[in-house]
Order: sequence, then C-alpha cells, then structure tokens
Amino acid sequence: MGDLRQLVRTIPDYPKPGILFRDVTTLMGDAKGFKAAVEGMAAPYLNDNIDAVAGIEARGFILGGAVADRLSCGFIPIRKKGKLPWKTIGQQYSLEYGVDIIEIHADAIKPGERILIVDDLIATGGTAEAAAKLISRTGGLVAGPAFLVDLPDLGGLDLLRSHGIRTHALLAFEGH
Repeated sequence: MGDLRQLVRTIPDYPKPGILFRDVTTLMGDAKGFKAAVEGMAAPYLNDNIDAVAGIEARGFILGGAVADRLSCGFIPIRKKGKLPWKTIGQQYSLEYGVDIIEIHADAIKPGERILIVDDLIATGGTAEAAAKLISRTGGLVAGPAFLVDLPDLGGLDLLRSHGIRTHALLAFEGH
C-alpha cells in the first residue's frame, strides 16, 4: 500500500492554515492506483453478503459505486439535505461550526439489509457516524465502513468503534 500513499497529494494550509489536505483525486486519476484502492477497500467485505453500498457525497459516490460493483451489490447515495428527489430520511450531525444534515431515500434500505458505508476519508467521524445512525433508523444493518484514507489523529475510526462498528481504512496519514 506504500505506492498508493504516494498517489495521494498533500496540500498544506488548505482550506485553512495548519491543515494538511489529503487530495485523493490524484490517486483516483491513476488507473492502477484506483483499481488497487477499490480492491483494497472491498476485500474485507467480499464474503460478508453485503446488500448495498451507501456512498457519502461526493467522492464516496465514486469509490462507493466501484466498491458496489466489486461486491456485486446495489448502491445507495447519501446526500446533503435537499438533493434527493423523493421522500427522504435525514440525520443531523455536528460540524466544527454548526450542524448539517445528510439524507437517503426513505425506501432505499429494507429492514435487515447489510449496508457498507463508503467514503474517501474519515477525519472526526461525524458524517460517518450520522450515516450509520441513518442506516440503523431504516432497519438496515451497518456491515461496517470502508475508507480510502484515515486521519487517526482526529479519532474518527475510534468514534465508530465506540458504537461497536467494525472499521476499515486502506491508508492512514498522521496529522490533520
């Protein structure tokens, strides 16, 4: 996985001073790197009977669709409030300054379906935690999340584990 780390561009002081932004678009633009990343994200779940992948807007759509294809299952978009055209279920979560809401279609998940959450990166875990709560509220079972990048210093995976959720991140970058 060392080669994959080299494909992730680090941009200092973006979006504000002191932040090291991990830009995964450079990895996704590399055909071999993208394929290896998708395979690595899907691998722990190949035998878990996943019914659908729930990808978190927006890079989670790209990775989630590819992981869903690899797992031969459906795909569910998790979007910001007001972006889905049908009846929705929403879940509020905290941001650094304020709150936001993510939504899924009310009929996207049937009770008992095993859902894998996919996103490009986990930092503090607030969005992923909200996604897990949203899936649980529909009667779906959270099979786990798969992330391309973890920022362990920010504690997102630990937050999910505190809820009893098995976690998987392909790469980790210290700092934030």
